[in-house]
Parts: sequence; structure tokens; C-alpha cells
Amino acid sequence: MKIYESAEDYLEAILMIQERKGNVHSIDIAEELQFSKASVSIAMKKLRENGYIKMDKDGRITLLKPGEKIATRIYERHKTLTDIFVHLGVSPEVAQEDACKVEHDLSEETYSALKEFAKKIQ
Repeated sequence: MKIYESAEDYLEAILMIQERKGNVHSIDIAEELQFSKASVSIAMKKLRENGYIKMDKDGRITLLKPGEKIATRIYERHKTLTDIFVHLGVSPEVAQEDACKVEHDLSEETYSALKEFAKKIQ
């Protein structure tokens, strides 16, 4: 099943919030991504139906294994690309924004080469 960029963004946001705060609720995701609560609610329903997340009775959101795998892959790409861009002299803010744009579309081959390059420059 193909997962769309928007779903990857949601899963990545869940992982990031989870790392910062521990518990994740829809409102946290709405604030993180600057989306409406209604949009997040619809997305969470789809992610839940497709087996990427679960929600408990208190509204806490947890990544399931398939969702965690995708979130981890995207978040790793995001951090690696941000580091490379900053190393090239891009401001941290712009580097973060550009990493968000690029992280979904790079081939595995190109990303692997960039990852190896990042190891050399550190």
C-alpha cells in the first residue's frame, strides 16, 4: 500500500511529539503542523483504519509498528538532511523547512549517498 506524503507528515509529527512530550493527542498534532483540529481528526481516523496508529479511550495516540517504521524513516531523513543543509551554510530554520520538502521525494539511492556524505563531514 502506498502511503502519501501527508500521512508521512502526520506519522513523523506523532513521533516528534512523542519524543518531546511522551503522550500525543490530536490537538498536539494540530498545533505542531498548524492544521485544523477537524483535518487532524479525519487524518487520524484514516491512519487508525489503515493500522498505523491506535487511540485509547482518553484520546492518546500511539504509533503501531507499521506507523513507527514509516515515522522513524522520515524523521531520520529529516534530521540528516537538516544537518547537511546547515553544514552547507543554510540557516537552521530554512534547513528544517527544506528538509521537510525533500525528505519524502529522494530516492533511497540518493538518500544513502547523502547519509554517507554526512558521516564524512561530521
